[in-house]
Amino acid sequence: MTDEQSDQNRVESRAHLLPEEAAVGSDDPEAQAAAILTESDIRTADQNAAPDTVLERRTSDQTVAAVEPPD
Repeated sequence: MTDEQSDQNRVESRAHLLPEEAAVGSDDPEAQAAAILTESDIRTADQNAAPDTVLERRTSDQTVAAVEPPD
């Protein structure tokens, strides 16, 4: 499968409107899906693309300080 086919499959899959989207309608669900997926890809590739969102990527050992139980 080529990248173009893969992208088209993603668009077709996302073009099925969510209930909230269907309630307001869409003139072009495939164009809407392509725009949503493009923005998602940009945000995935560049974590600073959405400055109002904070996405932390840490491992479990970085999330909490180990606490020794009392003796």
